[in-house]
Amino acid sequence: MSFLELAKEKRYSVRKFKAQPVEKEKLDLILEAGRVAPTACNYQPQRILVIESESALEKLKQCTGCHFDAPLALMICYDKTTVWKNKTNGTVGGDVDASIVTTHMMLEIADLGLATTWVGAFNHQKARELFHIPEYLVPVALLPVGYAADEVEPHPWHFKRFEMDHTVFYNSYDGVTEGEAH
Repeated sequence: MSFLELAKEKRYSVRKFKAQPVEKEKLDLILEAGRVAPTACNYQPQRILVIESESALEKLKQCTGCHFDAPLALMICYDKTTVWKNKTNGTVGGDVDASIVTTHMMLEIADLGLATTWVGAFNHQKARELFHIPEYLVPVALLPVGYAADEVEPHPWHFKRFEMDHTVFYNSYDGVTEGEAH
């Protein structure tokens, strides 16, 4: 399978899972995909919390309604003490690095025949409290992981994409009016 087949067709947001557990070998491959993901200056600030015990999954349900009863979840954070800082404008690369790591893991999940959806809608403060997340770590995303329930299929919006000329510009935005460059 090509990368674009994986990205366009095989990977889609799944919000209903089987009760079947995720094999340790598959979890290890998912975590390896996150470990080798590129980060700014290779600082590797990602810190991933594997949420798999029954009690931890119950805690997760207190942080978000978007747990979808998955048998496993990954919380992707970054360490703000080791993150790259852009000296030209003062921004930090933590959210970007964590997003790259999350994307790599998401694609590996699909490649392994598992399913997930990117969850940003969770109570970070509640997660800090319940999972004892130190102050120097910043939660960014959750990936509920498991085998998709038999009846799930991609949402129709999954296949709806703008044409390339709507999102790609060459050399400058000269002549583009408001509303054209979304």
